[in-house]
Amino acid sequence: MKEKKLMLGNEAIARGAFEAGVKVSSAYPGTPSTEISEFLAKYEEVYTEWAPNEKVAVEVAIGASYSGVRSLACMKHVGLNVASDPLYTFAYTGVNGGSVIVVADDPGLASSQNEQDTRMIARSAHVPLLEPSDSGEAKEFIKFAYELSEKYDTPVILRTTTKLSHSQSVVSLCDRTEIPDKPYERNVKKYVMMPGSAIGRHIVVEDRENRLQNDCSDFSVNRVEYNDKKIGFITSGIPYQYVKEAVPEASVLKLGIINPLPKKIIEEFIKTVQTVYVVEELEPVIEEQIRSWGYDVKGKELFTKQGEYSANMIKKALFGRDDKVFEQEKTPNRPPILCPGCPHRSVFSVLNKLKIHAAGDIGCYTLGAVAPLSVIDTTVCMGASISVLHGIEKAKGKEFIKNWVAVIGDSTFLHTGINSLVNMVYNKATGTVIILDNRTTGMTGHQQHAATGKTLKGESTYAIDFATLCRAIGVPNVIEIDAFDVVRLEKTVKESVNGDILTVIIARAPCALLKGLKFPNICTEIHEKCKKCGMCLKIGCPAITKNEDGTVKIDKTMCNGCGLCKNYCKFGALEIREKE
Repeated sequence: MKEKKLMLGNEAIARGAFEAGVKVSSAYPGTPSTEISEFLAKYEEVYTEWAPNEKVAVEVAIGASYSGVRSLACMKHVGLNVASDPLYTFAYTGVNGGSVIVVADDPGLASSQNEQDTRMIARSAHVPLLEPSDSGEAKEFIKFAYELSEKYDTPVILRTTTKLSHSQSVVSLCDRTEIPDKPYERNVKKYVMMPGSAIGRHIVVEDRENRLQNDCSDFSVNRVEYNDKKIGFITSGIPYQYVKEAVPEASVLKLGIINPLPKKIIEEFIKTVQTVYVVEELEPVIEEQIRSWGYDVKGKELFTKQGEYSANMIKKALFGRDDKVFEQEKTPNRPPILCPGCPHRSVFSVLNKLKIHAAGDIGCYTLGAVAPLSVIDTTVCMGASISVLHGIEKAKGKEFIKNWVAVIGDSTFLHTGINSLVNMVYNKATGTVIILDNRTTGMTGHQQHAATGKTLKGESTYAIDFATLCRAIGVPNVIEIDAFDVVRLEKTVKESVNGDILTVIIARAPCALLKGLKFPNICTEIHEKCKKCGMCLKIGCPAITKNEDGTVKIDKTMCNGCGLCKNYCKFGALEIREKE
């Protein structure tokens, strides 16, 4: 009897890759996909790594595939934008060893800057896409994806979503299948995408899609569940679970492959069922294709394009009924906030004091956009802060950016910030870039990167030195500084924004949540010295609150003793003491 285990979707995907005989995995951490690589790293049989970005991760997987082994690349949906360059051409070259790209979409924007739909990218790239509905399917679907990849000579996308990635269901464990390495043979027409080769490979891609279209209705990942034939649903992924809960008596066509759509089985279902609803989160990818075949189905005129679905939402849309079993109490808004002791707060407090605008980036430090710090003015995508600052300078001139800087985290700088800084050097920019080096990839749960000195598997390795790197690409003024040295930081920022050369300030202090980091001190209030001026509250530390009489109070259970608040108290009402 097979061992069964309750697993997160991400853990199940890792298990499936292990069982499928994957030998090489490369990824960049991005919620909700991050844990896949962390779970996979526990299997010694699989080489796993954090790449600087998703483009590199896919290229590593491509190289491993060409050499003849099964490979994997993992990322969140916006990471696929970065990886789209190699992906589109990988579809042309095809594989040698099977290759799967796991992409985690984020309906509802739990931790993302948009809700893009990977299914549309798969169609555009001419790459097959599978979508599981629970952890058990996630494990089996990724194994099936490798079979598809090798049978049809194509990379395959496995699409997951936040709900699937972070929910649990039962998984049946199997042994690992050791797949013999395929021999590598030089093949310029297949692997070297010069125009002459690419023309021929485009024909191969079309032929592959036609074969997949003819075959995919028979794939085991699709399932028809006939019940009451007056009403039927075509769905896939997590929405299948909502449909089954909302209308258990209905007939359901559960699709496992979304690109290409299994036309034969869909047409048969539509002809068998009286009224058909297409239930899919985000874009009407399935619905529009079915309508293009001439079938009248119901879909987005009833269901939203925005956010995650639920069983209650489906009931309300179909029957005007909301079967909530309890009413959720209204609670006050609790906006996300930087942690006590966070070095980003120190930097932002200085920028706020100087009334500096910041072109921001993707990371914990994006929280600098909200009150009371209110520093971040722009956030677009990974690495964009530096390019945005450069664009502002070239549009408005040096005078305009005397109250602007770019802020970027250490992992994000390595991801795509380096190219933007090279552009500033090359095109004679004079702006100020602040690298917020907290020695980890903080936003996604403290993953290693190329400047931490540790690999994904925890092995020691060379750590990139940001100051040396910046000087090597030609930055004329590079300054390293303690992020909590607010006096020097204020002086440095004033000088750099008013200077006439490109400056990089590397503000260093570890993330307050880093494992093993100890805080020997704690901040204590001296009640009788407090003048109720509120200056210490302007830094927005959640450990500082007000007493009923207006004096400040430090929550000792939250305080990390960073001393930032003490720097803003002119009356000596706050002091740093050693922990008892």
